[in-house]
Amino acid sequence: MNKTVVCPEIFSPFQVHRPAPGRFVLRALMISSALAAFLPAAPSSAQVVTIDHSGNATDGNHAATVDRRFAQIEPTKVELSKSELDPKTRIEVIRVMEAEQGFAMRPFPKGHKGLTLVANGKLDPAGEPYLDMITKEGTSAKPGDRVVLTDVKIEKSKIIFSLNGGPDHKHAFLRHVQIGTGPSMNPVVQGDDPDPVGARLTLEFKDHIPELTGSQVKALLAPLISFDVKTPIQAFTDTLPPQLKQAILNHHVMVGMSTEMVLFAKGQPERKTREMDGQMPFEEWIYGKPPKDIEFVRINGNRVIRVELAKIGEPPEIFTKDEVEGMMRTDGSPLAPAAATTRTVELGDAAPHDPNTQAPSTPPSLRKDGETLPQDSPQMGAPGANKPVQFPKQKPDDYPDATNLPRDPKPADDSDATAKPDAASPDASKPAEPSTSQQPPPN
Repeated sequence: MNKTVVCPEIFSPFQVHRPAPGRFVLRALMISSALAAFLPAAPSSAQVVTIDHSGNATDGNHAATVDRRFAQIEPTKVELSKSELDPKTRIEVIRVMEAEQGFAMRPFPKGHKGLTLVANGKLDPAGEPYLDMITKEGTSAKPGDRVVLTDVKIEKSKIIFSLNGGPDHKHAFLRHVQIGTGPSMNPVVQGDDPDPVGARLTLEFKDHIPELTGSQVKALLAPLISFDVKTPIQAFTDTLPPQLKQAILNHHVMVGMSTEMVLFAKGQPERKTREMDGQMPFEEWIYGKPPKDIEFVRINGNRVIRVELAKIGEPPEIFTKDEVEGMMRTDGSPLAPAAATTRTVELGDAAPHDPNTQAPSTPPSLRKDGETLPQDSPQMGAPGANKPVQFPKQKPDDYPDATNLPRDPKPADDSDATAKPDAASPDASKPAEPSTSQQPPPN
């Protein structure tokens, strides 16, 4: 049931476009009439917002913003026969489709209900209900994952596919049946099987299933499952917008990417570090080693929040603006200019301090800027007004020449008397005379 709410500056009555039959019609009319008696009429320029039970809100011109992975699909255009499916073709379709493998183009939720795709029509659910189902039931397959059609059932007007084992236990009914007598009761189904992790997809037709081939069934399922031969990276990037796909194929990491996108773009990092930025924990994925370029990818949770590129001889570039969010939304929000997403950091330290031309740094102080104290001498100047140190110039008479000063003669040294006589002296060749003080020994 759709309701249209008229929204002027003050609250105004509800107008029910598609009332349900029975007493609800009378009650809605009575409420509308009672409110109209007390509230002023809505002006002609009031904005009308339509809300339906599918969870999508529109204002008449624009649809609600939804992630591309959960938005409504583009209907296929497959030519279908008007004749009904016969038993022979029925067996052929089951033979071709059962155990067939493909790649998921959308997230597949777990749960018994699953997704319903109308042949050459829309997907149910879509938008917010689709996201709610994924959140409540969990994800069976992510975009780009390989899925297997493990079971195919054909009913009157629908074909039901079980993916990756289906969402239900095997022998679901018999699991609740026990056989025995007295206190000894044994369950019919023995063992504890793990919980199923598969999904269900229903291909629905209008009145009956027309004459089909396996190729036509694959074409009808193409918005949700791709049966083409692809590599894992091709299967994953085909589910993304063109700009994001090109960035991953070019090994370029953007702020806002998921960890899965980073792994497809760059592979496993060479190093990982875990740090804290205030109260926020994050991981730093490091790619490259010197002398090659180094890329630092900062991840919080499952999203890239910062990318830093460090190239040899160039200042590092830091990106912090989310560029992926606008690509993944259905409203096509424009991205911020690239200049606003880049910040350049200067390399190296500041220029060395020159004491001959620059004043020394101001010493640390508890004073405020510009504050002076009474004991500050005016000759010394205010704090911070220091000037370069200037040494006095040397005067000529500061250090006289020592060679011009008078000197005393060198004193005689006693050791010279016992020195060897000079060969140039005239008495050097004569033998030394005996001393008169020596007396001959007594007889």
